[in-house]
Amino acid sequence: MPKGSAELTNARREEILAACRKLYETMSFKEITLKEIGQQTSFTRTSIYNYFETKEEIFLALFQREYELFAEELDDLCGREDALSLDELAAELARALDNRPLMLKLLSMNLYDMEANSRMERLVEFKTAYGASKDALDRCLIKFVPGLGEKGRQTFLYAFLPFVYGLYPYTIVTDKQREAMKEAGISYVYMSTYEMAYSFIRTILGGLQ
Repeated sequence: MPKGSAELTNARREEILAACRKLYETMSFKEITLKEIGQQTSFTRTSIYNYFETKEEIFLALFQREYELFAEELDDLCGREDALSLDELAAELARALDNRPLMLKLLSMNLYDMEANSRMERLVEFKTAYGASKDALDRCLIKFVPGLGEKGRQTFLYAFLPFVYGLYPYTIVTDKQREAMKEAGISYVYMSTYEMAYSFIRTILGGLQ
């Protein structure tokens, strides 16, 4: 880590993450290089190595930030004083997922590469953020669906978490994919992230009641 103030270090980390996020809007994970990221920052590409050793570490930090924001939203939900019905809770959780398209994209497409090519300390930081979001979701269940009990909550969590992995590719479909589905004769109902998440969450919670 370079010498200097904590403010400078944080500012440069944020600039790197912002550059990576911007590139990821129009380029694929494989296309993006440290050189590309460096060209979007105000300092040299070699300076990036003072903060991240690989591009995967940059993406992992970006992913970590998404989990932190997801956990914050769940904590805000859990902090509400009013009770929520199953329909209302399903709607709030679906909205929280809908607010995190980058998290869903990273989760479904590039998680293995990011974890495999990042230092252990970076991976631990990421897993801590993931764990915090999982715990925040569990607290929401405890508060708003107390009848589930521990077993019911675990059943929901381990149905919900794998479901989230596949949410992005089912809801974000390219024109090429649509045309291929059409030519293959496959009937498919396209749903938004919110619609698919709400339907899943409401169905699972309802079945566990």
